[in-house]
Amino acid sequence: MKKLFLELSFAALCAALLAACGGDSGSSADSLDESSSSSEMDGAESSDSEDLNSNGSEGSEGESSGSGGGESSGSSEELDSSSEGASSSSEEPESSSEEASSSSKEPESSGSEGVEGSSASVPGGSSDASAYDVVTGTLTDSRDGQTYRTVKIGDKVWMAENLNYAYTGVPYKYGSYTSDSTSWCYGNDPANCAKYGRLYTWAAAMDSAGTWSTNGKGCGYHKTCSPIYPVRGVCPEGWHLPTQSEWNTLFKAVGGSSVAGTKLKSTSGWNSSGNGTDAFSFSALPAGLRNLSGNYDNEGNYAYFWSSTEHYNYNAYRMYLNCDYDDASLDVSNMNSGFSVRCVKDSK
Repeated sequence: MKKLFLELSFAALCAALLAACGGDSGSSADSLDESSSSSEMDGAESSDSEDLNSNGSEGSEGESSGSGGGESSGSSEELDSSSEGASSSSEEPESSSEEASSSSKEPESSGSEGVEGSSASVPGGSSDASAYDVVTGTLTDSRDGQTYRTVKIGDKVWMAENLNYAYTGVPYKYGSYTSDSTSWCYGNDPANCAKYGRLYTWAAAMDSAGTWSTNGKGCGYHKTCSPIYPVRGVCPEGWHLPTQSEWNTLFKAVGGSSVAGTKLKSTSGWNSSGNGTDAFSFSALPAGLRNLSGNYDNEGNYAYFWSSTEHYNYNAYRMYLNCDYDDASLDVSNMNSGFSVRCVKDSK
């Protein structure tokens, strides 16, 4: 019984000890399990943390190089693009300005090309557009295409040849003498027109019919008129018949009337050794005249040129040169005489 009691006590003790050990062991195991679990959790947390860090880092890198970088870069690029757009916008006005400038230039060119087309064709719609070339010093009369040399003496530009335009539309009548024209070739020889130009009545020189201008319209023999100066007369467009005053101005420009004859006369063609020096290239030729009766006289001896200045209603001023004298003279003559014409360029 005692033995049984001892065995039972021992068994109970062992059981108690086992129970105590088992509890500690379980606790330890639990502790170990908890530690392990905690460790695993820590590991998991660490892993999660690492994953998060890794993801964060990758995310950050991704943002920096990808999404974030892309956004940042994209934003930066968009800003740059916007900046470029802004820059482009700021440049566009320059382009617009250039276009505006270009537009502002076009009318000038157009204008510049429109003006050249008008002058090259017919100014004002007129068929009379004579051309003066300052470089070559020539004048082309558009009415018949004849070209004349010109010369500048003082501040005036003069024709350096006698006019040869055929003014034939107005018949001539003086007393019993009539003609189908009011301009002629000396001796009625066309070769003399080519050499000397034509001889005109004062009415023809003034264009009394008003064919090209009304400034000398109605002026002629026994007709009181009030010319408007300058009088174009029979001259090409842009040129006019010189006044008495303009002839005097020419004399002064070459050294005075006392020597003007020598300096204005051509170097050949004059009788009695009366050739001039032609110092100013005026080249006055001794074309003679046509008198009131239709006869021709004084070829080789005299040159006569009309002015647009009348003297009463039957005479007008003329300039003349004589083969025997060095001077140049102005006097008056009957308007029905036939004299040469030299034209002066209009002042602008």
